[in-house]
Amino acid sequence: MQKDNSAPSTPTSARARHRRRSNEFPADESKTNGHLLLVNDHNKYRLMWIRACSSLWMLGFFLLVIYLGHLYVLAMVVIIQIFMARELFNLLRKAHEDKHLPGFRLLNWHFYFTAMLFVYGRILSHRLVNTVTSDKIFYRLVSRLIKYQMVICYFSYIAGFMWFILTLKKKMYKYQFGQFAWTHMILIVVFTQSAFTVANIFEGIFWFLLPASLIAVNDVAAYFFGFFFGKTPLIKISPKKTWEGFIGASVATTISAFVLPSTEIAILPVQWHALWLGLFASIIAPFGGFFASGFKRAFKIKDFGDSIPGHGGLTDRMDCQMVMAVFAYIYHQSFVVPQDYTVETIMSEILSSLTLEEQQILYMKLGQILQERMFGRN
Repeated sequence: MQKDNSAPSTPTSARARHRRRSNEFPADESKTNGHLLLVNDHNKYRLMWIRACSSLWMLGFFLLVIYLGHLYVLAMVVIIQIFMARELFNLLRKAHEDKHLPGFRLLNWHFYFTAMLFVYGRILSHRLVNTVTSDKIFYRLVSRLIKYQMVICYFSYIAGFMWFILTLKKKMYKYQFGQFAWTHMILIVVFTQSAFTVANIFEGIFWFLLPASLIAVNDVAAYFFGFFFGKTPLIKISPKKTWEGFIGASVATTISAFVLPSTEIAILPVQWHALWLGLFASIIAPFGGFFASGFKRAFKIKDFGDSIPGHGGLTDRMDCQMVMAVFAYIYHQSFVVPQDYTVETIMSEILSSLTLEEQQILYMKLGQILQERMFGRN
């Protein structure tokens, strides 16, 4: 009987090269006088220059988007989210298996856009319904979208689920179910971060801009202090992280949080909020980066992608932002937003939840109640 010499599946040649480069990252570790250095070769300043240029480019683009307004910021978040999902989808992709599963990649994106409709549909619809009350046709369309959005998303997901079952192939069950589970984990990770980020944007651009800026300050400060002063290893799963970088970044981020919102000498309430955000960004949020480092080591890769020179992929830059966005939203809702009802919140709920006919009935009944209270005793 002829022996089956088929080789195990391997990634594409480009990805293989990426993995070979990725496996080299422990080589950067060396010791001088018994201490671990962040970078030890003659190329360290060239790498720092590449990283600095990429950072300045990202900063300029970020400031331009902020200047253009909320809609462009939202579009930027969605685009970043799509690129993150693409990087994560490709992480466990095997070209050999994919050749025998036509349309399987498309199924991943079907689940992705279904989740996007579910997460963003209700958020945007509730915001949109308040601006279209004068247009009856558009108002009814938006109201019905809100009413049936969950049904649409559910049947879209069920369609993808049936699609997955129908594409199952013998001898590929393990790979297909592994990809199915990996896709759903990606959706949870990506949309958790982005949903809270979008919610922060609609609460006010300040609650998006400040947390994101604090993470950027912390990353830059950690790199600077670690680059020039780093000697003491911080955590084993990320050997380039040092205590000097961590402590220096914590101090710099906390000071920045206190100074950035300042407009006068007096300590404003918003500065106290910024101080707590800064403490979280400097002490707890970096553990999102440590988690990502451990994850990459588990899969023997250095970066999630190579779209940003000197930084890796977009996912590499968003690991701490994911943790920070969730905390910023929870903090804002718990300690900043008033817990009691206001006229604005009640009106927003009425406009988004009731049809035009139901609003008219409510208006008539509310008028009767007010008349009875005002003139009933007379």
